[in-house]
Amino acid sequence: MTEKKKIQEADLYKPIQHYFTREGFDVYGEVKDCDIAAVKDDELIVVELKLNLSIELLIQATKRQRLTDQVYIAIPKPRYNKRSKRWSDLCHLVKRLELGLIIVSFTGNRKRMEMIFHPTTYSKQRKQQKWKRDSVLKEINGRSADYNIGGSSRTKIMTAYKENCIQIACYLIEFGELSPKKLVQLGTGTKTSSILTKNFYGWFHRVKRGIYTITDKGKLEIKEFPELLDYYLDKVKESE
Repeated sequence: MTEKKKIQEADLYKPIQHYFTREGFDVYGEVKDCDIAAVKDDELIVVELKLNLSIELLIQATKRQRLTDQVYIAIPKPRYNKRSKRWSDLCHLVKRLELGLIIVSFTGNRKRMEMIFHPTTYSKQRKQQKWKRDSVLKEINGRSADYNIGGSSRTKIMTAYKENCIQIACYLIEFGELSPKKLVQLGTGTKTSSILTKNFYGWFHRVKRGIYTITDKGKLEIKEFPELLDYYLDKVKESE
């Protein structure tokens, strides 16, 4: 059984050379620090080759932008789906750096180059998605303090919603059965009725119409948040 030949950076050269030659460029390999340089009249194109899309490649390519605005990076076709989030995020980053992207696929002895996109100017006035920005600010405003460690992924995260649930549970323990209206008066906010009705964590129980209490599950689980319990109890005492 023939061992599959390992792809080298040099294997990317020929299909890219053929592409730019067909476009009317004179193409040269290894010019100064450039893997590929192509020229037509006064137009200069530089292509940097690597076996994967790495920080090293991006740094290398952005340095070539000192020579020309027309800088491409070229890599073998990735194994992951081009519809995947990872691919979409990588393309966004490359575009953000105002680089072009080329991929080369290998099937047997055949090599096929695909132009994913050309270098384009990325607007410095970045289009901020207002609703996403507002959701971040709203989440921050809904928290009383910072209870999470940045970078945590496998630990329980304290959200503004959960903190609101803890606040409601705290007041139900302190004052007994209460109506949503009374809870709002204590400062639990406009989402109080929705939180009690949805009962996401199973902490609340409707005693009768418009009156709620805390469940045994709720009493047990909110003990995990002593700092918040103290904070909200002190807050109520201050307002009395």
